[in-house]
Amino acid sequence: MSVARKVRYYAGAEAIAAFVTPLREYSMSAERKHREEIVRYGRMLHERGFVAAMDGNLSVRLDSERILVTPTCISKGAMRAGDMVIVDLEGERVAGRRNVTSEIGMHLLIYRSRPDITAIVHAHPPTATGFAAAGMPLTEPLVCEVVMGLGCIPLARYGTPGTSELAKTLEPYVPHYDAILMSNHGVVTYGDTIEHAYMKMETVEHFAQIALVTHLLGGSSR
Repeated sequence: MSVARKVRYYAGAEAIAAFVTPLREYSMSAERKHREEIVRYGRMLHERGFVAAMDGNLSVRLDSERILVTPTCISKGAMRAGDMVIVDLEGERVAGRRNVTSEIGMHLLIYRSRPDITAIVHAHPPTATGFAAAGMPLTEPLVCEVVMGLGCIPLARYGTPGTSELAKTLEPYVPHYDAILMSNHGVVTYGDTIEHAYMKMETVEHFAQIALVTHLLGGSSR
């Protein structure tokens, strides 16, 4: 290789490296941010009593091939950023030391069905889960903010947690709703950020509390 060609080769390699390195650093920085956000909102779920013991799971879509998700068998109030697991679109672990949540199938279904969704929260907020256990969807238009923000909150039939059956029960609802009650199980919400997915969980529980008081007072049944 001539001296001139060597100069051009190394100049080209440096230019590529100069382009790729910031992208890699940005990707790593974004992943760190998502890890920290999952820790934050997991702690908020625990502090508000939306999960107990090792219940619940959260995830964020990192890119078209990878999902960052909470592991199994860990309190959502005691997680650290390094506890998270990265899985591929088949739910296979590609990074992380801990085991993948048994409910990863539910997350994969939502991401496959909704390209606009980048974050998912699953929890067991007591009042909303009570409605789910009683077989009662949250579909009455009692509060205009909920109607405008979420529409109604349907009830999916029971599916055994940790099995493909659970994902199948959600499939009819995922394309049309951003929050779903799961019979005898809990609630799943999702959005374009982990913050928005979490806020929808708060909204569902708040609405369930209003609906419960309305029923106790003999109020509207439309």
